Amino acid sequence: MRARDLLTPYPTVTLDTPVAEAARLLATQNLRGLIVVDGDGKPLSILPGTQVLRLAVPGYCQDDPALARVVDEIHADAFLRTLAGRTVREALPREKRELPVTDPDATVLEVAALMARTHSPLVAVVGERGLEGAVTLQALMERALAA
Repeated sequence: MRARDLLTPYPTVTLDTPVAEAARLLATQNLRGLIVVDGDGKPLSILPGTQVLRLAVPGYCQDDPALARVVDEIHADAFLRTLAGRTVREALPREKRELPVTDPDATVLEVAALMARTHSPLVAVVGERGLEGAVTLQALMERALAA
């Protein structure tokens, strides 16, 4: 079995997409991450939903989880509103990481190894015509367990 056999169409965002829009995509389509592309549709990065949360959750709550408990309920429920006016570019990790991208001929084990190595819930699949879609962790696990 190859990556092309597990391929699914997948939504993309750009570096300039409002991060609130990315968060909405993640929530409404029940996604674990998004593919970030350049102007030509070439994958630049994978934006895991956890990175969107990292941008929205105050740093002091990330550094000391006990502080998150002292924030009152009204303010705690409003933390995602802090995303207004921010872009996907700001949500991406600053340090350069391996890009989880493969070709349609990659084996299931190659895709699984790439996911594990990059800690990514999805792998972008790029063929001769550009981005063809993605292999998700769910699709990979379902197929592997069925075999």
